[in-house]
Amino acid sequence: MAKRSDEEMRSEMVAAAEGEAKMEIFKEGTVESHPYAFHVSGPRNVSSPNWRDLINSSWKDSNYKRTVMACFVQAVYLLEIDRQENRTAENALAPKWLIPFKYKLIETLNDERDGSIFGAILEWDRSAALADFVLIRPSGAPRAVLALRGTLLKSQTMRRDIEDDLRFLTWESLKGSVRFNAALKALKSIANKYGSNNVCVVGHSLGAGFALQVGKALAKEGIHIEAHLFNPPSVSLAMSLRNIGEKAGFAWKRFKSSMLPTNTDTETSCNENMPSFQIGLKQWVPHLYINNSDYICCSYTDQDNGLQDRRADKENAKPTNGHFAGAKLFLSSNKGKQKFLEAHGLEQWWSDNLELQMAISNSKLITQQLKSLYTLPASQLTQAKRQ
Repeated sequence: MAKRSDEEMRSEMVAAAEGEAKMEIFKEGTVESHPYAFHVSGPRNVSSPNWRDLINSSWKDSNYKRTVMACFVQAVYLLEIDRQENRTAENALAPKWLIPFKYKLIETLNDERDGSIFGAILEWDRSAALADFVLIRPSGAPRAVLALRGTLLKSQTMRRDIEDDLRFLTWESLKGSVRFNAALKALKSIANKYGSNNVCVVGHSLGAGFALQVGKALAKEGIHIEAHLFNPPSVSLAMSLRNIGEKAGFAWKRFKSSMLPTNTDTETSCNENMPSFQIGLKQWVPHLYINNSDYICCSYTDQDNGLQDRRADKENAKPTNGHFAGAKLFLSSNKGKQKFLEAHGLEQWWSDNLELQMAISNSKLITQQLKSLYTLPASQLTQAKRQ
């Protein structure tokens, strides 16, 4: 074989070096241009905390808080994606959604059935804040956040996610899930550590369902945690059956009131003499973010038209410390019908052109879900009537 000239060898070495350089550029470009990278799909006009927040905190702006909370949930989705794609600390996607807001990951919540990450505890990063001359935590910024993701249709976690989706669809409850117990334990832990006024819980889709139910569980114990729920699930077989039962019950009451004599006067007198009960709990009011084009969560916008009737219904009335269950509902006011994936997506809640309108607070569904917080058990009602 003929020997290659020095010039040929130099040319081959240069070509190989150029190829390696192009490969490195390609790899870096792939990471940097990932569709889930913060600078690619994250919010555009949200500033990081700085010394000005000591004077006028950005966290007092509800739009800013909503945006940051949505980013925290996105970070949990990406924690699981990073895990599945074996990303390292150098090229992980999730931390980039926390760093701009001066928060850090403290602990992940893993599903014991498949090892997947479904939640995370985030904490105010004091060291990062001090590096940018933010000497104290801005007013309104929580010390810790429990963030819970929704369904992720990827092979390693899809089965368990859908299992919990079906659990809610069937029973309108997630208490039987191992994730419920883990989330409740985590939320109670950070509430005890930092104080309930310094903690938030946030979730999207299935994660919002878990956030609502663990928040309600703590509210029953008198621990009220600020909750932000994006596209929470609202459709279930149990709800459909309950609605049918309510309609049948309403028809029977109408028939009974028109055909049979009533003892309204006696009941009214009994209720007037009933002692006033003070539950001692302030009302827990979660924040719900709803898109009417999303059939998973749109049932929350159905008004509770029978609320006034139930207040006047002495047969079912219960002392409630003057409160009826309610929530702050925020409706996406995008014009026109949206496709489901867009309407149910998390990205809409940090969009620059998002327009929100405050919706009705007497949602029929939220009233049904939260009324047990402000309703006395039947045994106490019986005792009250005897007195």
